[in-house]
Amino acid sequence: MPEPNEPPTALLLKAIERVLDEGSTSALATLTTGPRNVGAKILVPESGPAVGSFGDVTLDKAVARRATEFLAVRDDAHLFQVRDFAPELTEWAEAKILFERLYPEPRLVICGAGHVGAALARLASLTGFRATLIDDRAEFVVPDLFPDDRIELIAAANWNDAVLKAIGNGRGVSVAIVTRGHNEDEECLRAVITTEADYVGLIGSKRRTNIVLDRLREAAADLEKLRKVHAPVGLDIGAVTPEEVALAILAEMVAERRGAAGGSLSSWRRNPKA
Repeated sequence: MPEPNEPPTALLLKAIERVLDEGSTSALATLTTGPRNVGAKILVPESGPAVGSFGDVTLDKAVARRATEFLAVRDDAHLFQVRDFAPELTEWAEAKILFERLYPEPRLVICGAGHVGAALARLASLTGFRATLIDDRAEFVVPDLFPDDRIELIAAANWNDAVLKAIGNGRGVSVAIVTRGHNEDEECLRAVITTEADYVGLIGSKRRTNIVLDRLREAAADLEKLRKVHAPVGLDIGAVTPEEVALAILAEMVAERRGAAGGSLSSWRRNPKA
């Protein structure tokens, strides 16, 4: 609960801290130019009430609506004039508002520390993810192999408990299942599918991944969540080496997080009809 007469800046900072701790995403809108209250901010979480004010209730409501639309397109930042989204607010028409996306540090939970899992953990760390690498073979997750404080190592007594603990509430978490066999894959996916992880990928051929998914369907797993599993995981880049496979997996995760299709940026040059 806020303290009595707590200043607006303190309330805003507490709200930002809270939504990040929850693993949620929010939009921070800052009035950069306008007739008054320049520098004022409003935080608009994906769910829950907005915090802050520009000193005009009508403008605040318009900004909250625009913030929701801004979050849907997954931009990191965008500067709007008020007339772009609320032309009826003539007093504020020339004012400019910067919308910024706030989200927790992306996390990647990797089930399996073999060649692909190890390469994926290292690459994820380089690209801004905080990685958790899990294996039931303790010798595969020793600090000497991963001298990187952005890679958490877990020797699993059992897959289910280790995976669930690592994923937590699932917000902002991607999961890659790259274990050594069907049984381990199934055990991990059975646990993952009960969470709200943002992205779930399962390595293997079409046949291998279908075996795992069919077993879970027969066990009455959530069909909608199974449908969203990326199996086989990764973009089709013709990957062969573990490092290339890791790159294909991470590229698909980034595309999913950014709302991109994952195609070639230059394909239009080779397609005269595009």
